[in-house]
Amino acid sequence: MVGPVNLQTVRPRMLAAVRRVVAPGEVGSAWGPAVGKVWDFVRSQPGLWTDGHNIFVYHHTNKPDAPILCEFGVEVTRVFAAMGEVYASETPGGEAAVAVHHGPYHRMNEAYIAIEEWIAANHRESAGHSWEIYGDPTPDPAHTEITVVHLLK
Repeated sequence: MVGPVNLQTVRPRMLAAVRRVVAPGEVGSAWGPAVGKVWDFVRSQPGLWTDGHNIFVYHHTNKPDAPILCEFGVEVTRVFAAMGEVYASETPGGEAAVAVHHGPYHRMNEAYIAIEEWIAANHRESAGHSWEIYGDPTPDPAHTEITVVHLLK
């Protein structure tokens, strides 16, 4: 289930991330190994993580079937020196259309559809960046919460 789409001013969030270029439809198989590297790094750095969430940032192209530049990350407390593939990044800031998805991952596209419809109905334009903020893990998929944020021009 998707809650209403809201217009919000969002601030950047600091991330430890791994970058991948992923074909549309293959994010589901790419994120696990990438964010696993991030968590290995974060756990080795005392104080870098306290209670931040997994955040996946997508840098969209104008071509619907083109690969997507993805940053699979974990919210952290400070900037740090890159190590291997893990580097310091941040989510964009500015005006954004935001929707919260409650339920299983395979229905998360409903939040994206709601945001796309909101953007069209409100005569807004995408800035080409979106991200997902994953809530705390839960054993019941019906209680999964993911916030989807789409930056606007």
